Order: sequence, then structure tokens, then C-alpha cells
Amino acid sequence: MPVQAEYKQQEYKQEEYKKEEYKKERHEYDQRTTAKALQRKHNNESTKMKLPWLSSSKLLSLLLVVFSLAVSEAIIVRHDVGSDAYVVDGIDYPAVFFLERQGARKICVATVIHRQWAITAAHCLQETMLGETLAQDRRFGVELATGVREIDLAIVHPDYDQSAASDVDLALLRFREAETIPRPLALYSRSDELGQVVALLGWGFTGLGTTGRQYDDGRLRRAVNRIEQTDSRLRLRFDDPRGEDQESLNFEGTIGLGDSGGPALIEADGLLVLAGIAIGEVRAADYSEERQGAYGAVTVYERISRHLDWIQSVIGDELPFDS
Repeated sequence: MPVQAEYKQQEYKQEEYKKEEYKKERHEYDQRTTAKALQRKHNNESTKMKLPWLSSSKLLSLLLVVFSLAVSEAIIVRHDVGSDAYVVDGIDYPAVFFLERQGARKICVATVIHRQWAITAAHCLQETMLGETLAQDRRFGVELATGVREIDLAIVHPDYDQSAASDVDLALLRFREAETIPRPLALYSRSDELGQVVALLGWGFTGLGTTGRQYDDGRLRRAVNRIEQTDSRLRLRFDDPRGEDQESLNFEGTIGLGDSGGPALIEADGLLVLAGIAIGEVRAADYSEERQGAYGAVTVYERISRHLDWIQSVIGDELPFDS
């Protein structure tokens, strides 16, 4: 057999082996996640009266799954670009941080928006140990690119109810001490998001648009996408670059399985500002866990510009926040 043909055959076998390993790892992860979800649901039911930091008692019995949305957690990339091309250094986005390590994985994302406050998806309080830790009157440590900080309070949006059409999946996280580093990201206050290109960030499971989520290597990735619908929330579709009628961006991507709470960033006046918070993927008729994040997936972000009054009222400061 020619050397080149032998090399390609070995390379093919290696790729097949990797795929099988990814499938096995993903299956094991899903089993662990399901077990954790059931345990946390049980814990929430048994500690309903111990969570004064939540906005309403009705929120405490929430399931971890979203009825109309699939909880999302990482960046899925174009099949013709490659996952490594999307990898970025966390120090370039110091205001963005993950909430929890689960083994080698990094679960849920939050963004610093004030010297003492960050914002994330409300369901991340159950996806991680954050909610349970605060319920026990303990502080929750997080790793930022600039060092470790402690969260001592979480305020959930009063309309957070995943069973309701009016659900607002947002939570504000208070740091124990105010700090000016990292510099907080400004909030997008205009209502012209439609058609704008946003940058999406996340750690965790990655994969290709042709297959959906595949594996998790714990690396931070950045993708771009275009906002195609704006109402109470922002919606983005992952376009297939092979489609003649689709305008796929060079580094287009979408969120997949560890990225809930992650930011959608719009460039305004030369600066990146926070326009949305990742909350999930629409469960269409052909949705499946195995192909989460594949081409055609529609992901949903809470629209920051609609919640500025609530954010200001909780923080007790007026925009623009003094960094």
C-alpha cells in the first residue's frame, strides 16, 4: 500500500475512534446530568422556604428543562472552518466568566456589567451549585481571568417562570466586594438589534453544524451570528454555508450543550456591548438531543434592552454604570 494511502487510512481510523469516544463521553455526561437534575429538583422541593434571594416562591419548584427551549451550553461551529479556528483566549474577554467547573467541563456563563454585579440566565442557578450554595448562606467562588471573586447574592427576575409564555430567564449576581477590574461591559440600550451581527462566547461542548454537539474540551470559543428576529427576545439561526439561499458568516456558529447565560455582544462605537443572554435552543418538530446545535438551529437570547429598568432597580444605579 502506498505510504500516502496508508496514512489516510490510519487517519480515518483515528477519526472514527474519536467519534466513538465522543459518543461514549456524551452518553455518560447526559446520564450524569439527568441524575443531577433529578437530585436538584428533589433538593429544591425540600428547601423551598430556605431561598429568600429568589423573587417569588413559585420559582423554586422549576424543572431544569425548558418547555419550549432546550437548555444550551457551548459553541457549535461551521463544518468547513474547524473548531480550533474559533478558540480564543479568556484574557481577551475578561468580563465574561464561567460559573462552575464539573470535572474538566465549565458550566454556564455570566458577564460582569457593574463593578459589583454580573448577569446570567436564571436557570443557571439550578444547572450549577450556585443556587444551592447561596441558599445555605454561603458564598460562591468564581474564576475570572483577573482572579477569583465571590458571589453572595442572586436576584432572579420576577417574571422567571419557565412554564409561562412571559418567562424572563435572567438573574443578577452580586459580588461580595466591588472592583473596577475587569472593566464591566456596557449594556445595549437601543432597540435596533434586528439584522446586527453579534459575537457569541462559551466554554464546553463543541461540534460541527453537520452533526450538532460532539465533545467538550473546556476551551473558550467565539462565534458570530446575525439577529434575525427581535420581539421580547432575540433569535438567531445557524445557517448552512452549503445552502444557495443562505448567507452564512465566515465564523458563524451557535450555542450548544454549557453555554447558558453566555453573552451576545454587539459592536457599538468601537466597543463590544452586551445585547443578549443565552437561554436555549428552540425545540422544533425535528429537534433531537443528539443533533443539538446543527445547521438550522434557532437559538434564543434574552433581550437586554427590554430589561434595563429592572437591572437598574436591582443594582440601585443608573446607566451608564460607572466602571
